[in-house]
Amino acid sequence: MSFTAQVKDELSRVEGECPLCAYAQLSAITRICGTLSFRGPGRYSIKVSTETGAVARTMIKLTHELFDLETPLTVRHSNLHKTRNYLIEIPEQDELEADLVRLGILVPGHGLSSGIPRELLGRECCRRAFVRGAFMAGGFIADPRGDFHLEIAVTGEEYAHGLMDVLANMGVSARLNRRRGTFAIYLKSFDEIVRLIQAMGGRRSALAVESVRRMKSLKNDVNRRVNAEMANQARSTGAAADQLALIDRAERELGLRSLPPAVREFCELRRAHPELSLSALGEMCDPPASKSAMYHRVLRLEALVSSPRDE
Repeated sequence: MSFTAQVKDELSRVEGECPLCAYAQLSAITRICGTLSFRGPGRYSIKVSTETGAVARTMIKLTHELFDLETPLTVRHSNLHKTRNYLIEIPEQDELEADLVRLGILVPGHGLSSGIPRELLGRECCRRAFVRGAFMAGGFIADPRGDFHLEIAVTGEEYAHGLMDVLANMGVSARLNRRRGTFAIYLKSFDEIVRLIQAMGGRRSALAVESVRRMKSLKNDVNRRVNAEMANQARSTGAAADQLALIDRAERELGLRSLPPAVREFCELRRAHPELSLSALGEMCDPPASKSAMYHRVLRLEALVSSPRDE
């Protein structure tokens, strides 16, 4: 099961906080993934198609509880994609037109509403239920082990902007992208995604996302430390190679026995331990020397080798 399906399954089990929440949620599901057909005055029918069983289950449950409408269900299988598709049909029924008006999908005398049903969204709990239905109908959330991305696809620019207003009222800042005749409302911020999932009632899903983020943060911290250590090691290795070359030159031109005792000690330790850092070499000195002291011995060696000598 995809992470999107897991989130929708959890949301399908969230109960509304007031009797009007069910109307707001059903309105969003029907409007976003339903197709409305018209065959004359008062003669409407609806088809709702979804690949998510939780959405089909919620659609049928709410339709029966609120309006007691007939809702034949057909389950179709795709051998190519190995998926199921649930087709819910609400055939022509005398009371269907009034029910669609009640859901804010139809406007009497004007046909299909182009905006969101604001008359159903007066309460905060109803706005959360409406967004929950919208996500169940047209939402997608990427597996948080990859990128953080959540979107809700809707048709109609006015409807998309209305849904964004509802999200903003919930403290969620979303962006809008036009895509092949539809509008994708999307979030990429981890904090915004978690805030939205929690607002919709997906507490378990929000915890799962937060857990993955903590794991990502830990891995990133480990990677940064490893990369820093590797970079330090590379620099240390390069510096050691330069020091060994300097020591060879000092031996050829000056002779190691002629060097000051502290510098000679450094040369002997560096040759014996080319892989160690200056700090580690300093700990092997007698008496132990700091990293700064060892660096000054290198500078002193450079000065001795580079100083002019009588021919």
